[in-house]
Amino acid sequence: MKTILITGASRGIGAQTAKLFAQNGYRVIINYCHSQKNADMLCKELKENGADVISYKADVSNPSQVSAMFGHIEEYFGGVSVLVNNAGIAQTKLFTDITDNDWNRMISTNLSSAFYCCRAALPYMIHQKYGRIINISSMWGQVGGSCEVHYSAAKAGIIGLTKALAMEEGLSGITVNCIAPGVIRTDMTSNLSNEDFRTLAEETPTGTIGTPEDIARTILFLADEKSSFITGQVIGVNGGFVV
Repeated sequence: MKTILITGASRGIGAQTAKLFAQNGYRVIINYCHSQKNADMLCKELKENGADVISYKADVSNPSQVSAMFGHIEEYFGGVSVLVNNAGIAQTKLFTDITDNDWNRMISTNLSSAFYCCRAALPYMIHQKYGRIINISSMWGQVGGSCEVHYSAAKAGIIGLTKALAMEEGLSGITVNCIAPGVIRTDMTSNLSNEDFRTLAEETPTGTIGTPEDIARTILFLADEKSSFITGQVIGVNGGFVV
């Protein structure tokens, strides 16, 4: 049985990914930082459905907390077969209004966290000669978003990390891929009005807005044995908004 760690898994894309992988027989570690109530409820739900699951509180932008989390995982499960770097924050702000704190928080949460988790996960994966790393970027990391310069920069960094690490770890049986979601209905987009969503849907070739399930299904595919010849890729799940 393979073990998956999903960062930022208490809600949205992370929570849906935890549910889907539990349904497919994976042992699941739900990482969260602030939303303990949501994480506990999700963990209870999955356990009631027969899943082998634990939750762990850690701020993945903090390297010492990441190290402690992986030590705990090794005690329970031996190591992580599949790592999903999903934790992230968003902020809309004019570039000239972005503070040093805004910048540092964005980079540490959205980019450094992936570096820390990959670094902690790789020794076990290299020893096993097997691993799947799936990083969650954004379409704004591909093309840039106005009033989201720091967010776009961090998500573009995720793409660079993915491509370089894939080149380095291929011979170890480890694939590293990236998903760049488009507009997805999650808490992160809860500030958008229904009119905003209608406008965005009209601008999307499919005429729809994405769901967490759309991303979770793509993550499951990239974690599967059938995707073993896919690495270093950026998979746009955006309804054609960015092509």
